[in-house]
Amino acid sequence: MSQYFEIHPDNPQRRLVARAADIVRSGGLIVYPSDSCYALGCSLGDKRSMERMHRLRHTDERHHFTLVCRDLSEISIYARVDNHAYRLMKGLTPGPYTFILRASHEVPRRLQTPNRKTIGLRVPDNRIAQSLLEELGEPLMSTTLRLPEDDMPMTVPWEMRERLEHQVDLVIDGGYCGIEPTTIIDLMGDAPQVLRRGKGPVDWLEPA
Repeated sequence: MSQYFEIHPDNPQRRLVARAADIVRSGGLIVYPSDSCYALGCSLGDKRSMERMHRLRHTDERHHFTLVCRDLSEISIYARVDNHAYRLMKGLTPGPYTFILRASHEVPRRLQTPNRKTIGLRVPDNRIAQSLLEELGEPLMSTTLRLPEDDMPMTVPWEMRERLEHQVDLVIDGGYCGIEPTTIIDLMGDAPQVLRRGKGPVDWLEPA
């Protein structure tokens, strides 16, 4: 049976955040809030937990997970970031954006897209997620909490606990997050390309 922590969205209790980080470090799969939707998360190098996420979401090895990072300096460890990409991301982070970049050697090959060797990365504007990332000292491997039988992401923590109590190790109740996913921006080309319009606005891309 999964554990259930009610963590304050503005002032996360350090004791509970530390316990959540311990669960991740020990190979646990967790549900946590972000600035877009609730998400599934696990340790970056944990292949077993990644396989559990695949089974829960009914996805295969072609599904792209995201590395959720504390800040831009952490992104630069796991991706190759040129000056143009850095300036753009600096103005959009933290926030509801996922950036597609060339993966560095720090990213396990199983997380990279097979042909382009890219990885999705983001920096969430959510105090619970940020507190957890700070406690962990490394990114979370993550994906949106949307079950295969549902049309929309899950939003109600107690329902998550009831439906997932035997499939995840922890549900963090951080209040309502919403159902709109991140905006995905591909930064591999000469100009940013929006692959998915989500919660993050893209009016800054439109010519003046």
